[in-house]
Amino acid sequence: MKRSLQLLICCALITLTACSSQEIKPEVTVTPVPAKTPAITNNTVPSSGQNPPMTLVKNNKTLNLVRVMDGGACKNEAQGAKGAFLIYADSADIERIKREKGTKIFEEFESKIQNFATTALQEAINASNLNENPFTLGADETQEQLTKQLFTNFRESVVNPLKQFQDTTTLNLDIMPFTPSFIFYQHGCDATHLEPEN
Repeated sequence: MKRSLQLLICCALITLTACSSQEIKPEVTVTPVPAKTPAITNNTVPSSGQNPPMTLVKNNKTLNLVRVMDGGACKNEAQGAKGAFLIYADSADIERIKREKGTKIFEEFESKIQNFATTALQEAINASNLNENPFTLGADETQEQLTKQLFTNFRESVVNPLKQFQDTTTLNLDIMPFTPSFIFYQHGCDATHLEPEN
């Protein structure tokens, strides 16, 4: 009798366990992917990533990415940097200027932008400390420090020429270094390094 009672209790426990132990499936949360990359503001360092932000907010206006420009400069024979720059402009300003002055004016604008951006880059690199820092934890931290420094120096160097350009042309514009694209040279910098890659 004891044996059959134990067997009966054991069967009941197995049955109860089988009923109560259902597989629990984790809840799946679907996060929608944004249709376009979020806008950056005019003083934030763009985060790493392969695609540049398509818009930028400057003085409460949304500017659209209109051009990517390559640039580079050497500080001396050993040090320098190269990378891409993002040119943002107000679409309404572009349309108004096209109506008023024609499309050919933008070739002149492009040349002016390239000239003052190149000068600002050279000033930024000259102001940056590109020496190796023995206290960084590795190549990623070194790259991050150099990038932040160059970004800040470029933004400071480009402020006045950008304002003069905007005052002259009435085109609301901004230029941002695309920080993930930057390559720094610490052991040899010459013109061949700075040429855009295909």
